[in-house]
Amino acid sequence: STRHCPWKMNQLPPKSPVASPVSESTNSRVEALDNLSMDSFWLEVENIKQSAEAEQEECSLADVKTQEEGEAEAEWLQDAGLAELLGDPASEQDNLVLLSTLTRTQAAAVQRRLDTYSRSRRRRNKHPVRDVRDIFAVANSEDTAAEKEESSPDPLWHNLRTSNTQRKTQDYSCTVRNPGKEEVFNMDVAYSEQAAVLLKGSFLSESRKLKDGNALTRFKIPKGRLGVTRIGDLSAQDMKKIPTLALIELTALCDILGFELKRNKAAKLKTTEKRLFGVPLNTLLENDQKLLPNTKVPLLLQALLSCLEKRGLETEGILRVSGSQTRIKSLEQKLERDFYSGLFRWDEVHQNDVSGLLKRFIRELPAPLLTAEYLPAFAAVQNIPDLKQRLQALNLLILILPESNRNTLKALLEFLSKVVARENNNKMNLWNVSTVMAPNLFMHKGLPNKIPEGKEKQLAEGAADVVRMMIHYQDLLWTVSSFLVAQVRKLNESNSKRYQFCDKRIKNLLRKIHADKDKVEKNQGEPSKIVKVHASLLLKDSLEVHLNNATRVADVLKQFQKNLCQNGWNIVNTVNLLKCNNSVECTNLLLYEVGGNIGEHCLDPDTYLLDLYHINPHAEWIIKQNPSYPRMF
Repeated sequence: STRHCPWKMNQLPPKSPVASPVSESTNSRVEALDNLSMDSFWLEVENIKQSAEAEQEECSLADVKTQEEGEAEAEWLQDAGLAELLGDPASEQDNLVLLSTLTRTQAAAVQRRLDTYSRSRRRRNKHPVRDVRDIFAVANSEDTAAEKEESSPDPLWHNLRTSNTQRKTQDYSCTVRNPGKEEVFNMDVAYSEQAAVLLKGSFLSESRKLKDGNALTRFKIPKGRLGVTRIGDLSAQDMKKIPTLALIELTALCDILGFELKRNKAAKLKTTEKRLFGVPLNTLLENDQKLLPNTKVPLLLQALLSCLEKRGLETEGILRVSGSQTRIKSLEQKLERDFYSGLFRWDEVHQNDVSGLLKRFIRELPAPLLTAEYLPAFAAVQNIPDLKQRLQALNLLILILPESNRNTLKALLEFLSKVVARENNNKMNLWNVSTVMAPNLFMHKGLPNKIPEGKEKQLAEGAADVVRMMIHYQDLLWTVSSFLVAQVRKLNESNSKRYQFCDKRIKNLLRKIHADKDKVEKNQGEPSKIVKVHASLLLKDSLEVHLNNATRVADVLKQFQKNLCQNGWNIVNTVNLLKCNNSVECTNLLLYEVGGNIGEHCLDPDTYLLDLYHINPHAEWIIKQNPSYPRMF
């Protein structure tokens, strides 16, 4: 049985002194605190309900709309950049290039959805779609015989579960969560491949409940020879490839873990006559960029956060204590009228009213900040038992978000971290902040929902737990995994070097790809190399660098700094490069990898350059000023 959302009931769900059954090792003090602080969630729900009722609006949680059989798979293949598999020949070559970059688990995810879609088409007696095997030309007799041996449905998925463990079985994940120690968060190997290895070892059989994450385990991303890549380090051209790859990887991970990746249909946005509240993010940014080019976060949100940071971080109960609904509505009208003219007086607004405006801005977006399509997926993360795998799924979901949503979410989470950092003064710990903000992120008036009987508390705790993870682990979540960067490089390489797609199945193609990769790696034995590093925007000269196995980006920047100061190089842009005391600071400079198999890549200071040269020998290396460094104008 189902009923409408809990905040539409006369009474809130009763407080339970005992949470759902959890492990004996769960921190009892944190658990007791969490049970008490769920009141903040339901109080926030009531505040939202009152605000909606005052404007005669309906408010509800997001849910997935029912789709016909095969429809979800068709949409998935479209969004994954594989439309050609549905019979659209226009993008055939791009599809083939994308398929050539997939891991075995990712290929299995594609094969499963194509098989499901094909079966649904046959049931509806429509023209048969192209089989993925057709892309790789006609099979020979040996391939046909092999196919008969693999005649069971979804052979790639079957092989993933039944093949013996001949591949390397590295310790990809620590299955026991020890809050007293720092755990490794491996980003070099695809998450789905890590999960497949653990599955073979039956490590996933233990059931870890939601509350296992309360201790907030510390994770460390080990820096490989190529360093770590953050969101923002890649060019816009390369970042456009990341969401497609992340979607395929997320689907493969969910397949391995046995969870359904739920997605909504894209919502149709209603037009509004307002200029600030209830306006789509992209429209807001387009308007803001007319005033301030390169704006990535709406100016109104920046102003709200700035006001709260200046005067609200020390306020007890900030975000939790609700401002006056009447005043908030009046302030919204004044902002609509005076914000862009600069006449709005922020110093006259009470901090609790500003926090009310902030939450209202988020709720009034025509589509949820986490997007209508992926809000169910964000909510479903709570169902993954293992904390590390929950974070892997969240990392991929963050990468899938549109750039405007991702940038806006990051600005919000950075502010929420500052609130938590002042906990001693404002009495808002991480869980308090999470329970208050969860309804504002997961409730949306445009997405109707019914909640199963007795599931209200579980869903509320799960939503708050997802927000808590996003706040606490945001540095990790805003990292682009090394395996995804490697796939982007492969896509770029394939634009000039096309593989001959004569193999019958995806897995046969993958064998060829990996064999070619092994050949390349054998030729990467050069112990040293001399290269030139350019700094055309700063200097007329270039820097000659002798690379060896120990040469890092930081070393090159220090060498550049030393030569600049000692040799009196011809400086082009003194104002931007020098500090007031005529010294050069290394943090003012960044080294970029440009061209070859990458668009533009801001390099981690700990990147070993000889290793990078072997991976991308045709790139140029250019020193530029750090765009976030304060200019001396």
